[in-house]
Amino acid sequence: MSYTESGPVADLIERLQRLPTIGRKTASRLAFYLLKAPPAEARELADAIRQVRDKIKRCNRCNLLTDQDPCYLCADPNRDEALLCIVEEGHDVAAIERTSHYRGRYHVLGGSLSPLDGIGPDELNLDELERRVRDGNVREVIVATNPTVEGEATAAYLARLLKPTGAKVTRIASGIPVGGDIEYADEVTMSRALEGRREL
Repeated sequence: MSYTESGPVADLIERLQRLPTIGRKTASRLAFYLLKAPPAEARELADAIRQVRDKIKRCNRCNLLTDQDPCYLCADPNRDEALLCIVEEGHDVAAIERTSHYRGRYHVLGGSLSPLDGIGPDELNLDELERRVRDGNVREVIVATNPTVEGEATAAYLARLLKPTGAKVTRIASGIPVGGDIEYADEVTMSRALEGRREL
């Protein structure tokens, strides 16, 4: 048995492997990089992880992960209150913001409907969404869920949920391939998807 198969190094490799897109080889490379790095660098990484866990929380308005409440997007007085873009996760907000074409508000669901995974409407941030649309000055809701089976099911559910509010409900246009994630879309693709949105 090698020293990497048990003990602290094996534990670190196993924990790194739990991160998205990190396989065993990459986890091993990262672990050995950290072992060779100056001790201060490893401590800084550990401190950064601790700070993120301790200081980041959800915005009580849009549900975006943030270090301030309300988040910087909700606190920005120059954003258009009449436009509300619904996304699955916070990294989708970052992808849309990179286009510099959207100046409205956001609402982060925290996932998409997936009955097989036990994610129904109660697991998403829908009560606050419905309240925001009913009580606010929202004229248009842009549904920007991923073009996956789950994302499409979520979009259809949101259209039915929000139609009675009187707000126009639109869906971002294709331009993002079916089965793709908004997080990985380039700025041009994301801009075209926003410009070509359609009513649901």
